Amino acid sequence: MALDFDAIKRKLDKLSGNTTSRNVMWKPEEGQEYKVRLLSFPSNDGQPFKELLFYYNIPGQRGLLAPSQFGKRDPVQELITKLRDEGTKESYEMAKKLYPKMRVYAAVVVRGEEDKGVQLWSFGKLVYQKLLGIMLDEDYGDITDPKTGRDIKVICSKPPGQQWAKTEILPRGRATKLSDDTNQAKEWMSNIPDIKGIFQTKSYDELSKIVNDWLNGDNEDDEGTEKFGSTSDDDDTPSSGGGGKSYNDLDDAFADLMS
Repeated sequence: MALDFDAIKRKLDKLSGNTTSRNVMWKPEEGQEYKVRLLSFPSNDGQPFKELLFYYNIPGQRGLLAPSQFGKRDPVQELITKLRDEGTKESYEMAKKLYPKMRVYAAVVVRGEEDKGVQLWSFGKLVYQKLLGIMLDEDYGDITDPKTGRDIKVICSKPPGQQWAKTEILPRGRATKLSDDTNQAKEWMSNIPDIKGIFQTKSYDELSKIVNDWLNGDNEDDEGTEKFGSTSDDDDTPSSGGGGKSYNDLDDAFADLMS
């Protein structure tokens, strides 16, 4: 088997403390309006954004990549299947809580923050649908194209009476280049962060132990553990999980996952 030198480099960077995963993550702040340029990930089967599935309702865990999305054996998915096969109301409800949650990642250049280079923006289903809808609109098309694309407005606000912030997406009125500086544009396109270097999938045995410990009650009341609470399909839903560290929304939980 040939050596995976990229994997070796990531391991070396991690051991040397040179990882930059925290620095590349970007999140819009409540009450702010941004102008953002989206970039397509290279070698991504023609899709502009990357989807990842996480298990986040297992107590004591900060979010676990679902191995099944990569065609690997997955003890959590096996448990979900077993619970569904039992056919009881209780087993169905438990299986429903274990279903993985999709997070989507976009490479972005935030106007006014160009010195930070290309960053990664994580969002949920609703923002994802809005972005895809814009791209399917013939008036806009491929907004990620570095020459004929266009910026978008990202507005994060909390409407009166609402418990959490909402993210609004609006396409800018005209097409623009990624950068008037051709060299700068090439540099950004060549330095899109690699998702594979940020998230790691646990082995089957590691995940099996986590699941078994949870089922046996070994980690129900762990001190100092960060948990994601139950959420809906909204992008910014407050955590309702008990114990451990609490979060105002799912984006905060995923931001903490990167620390």
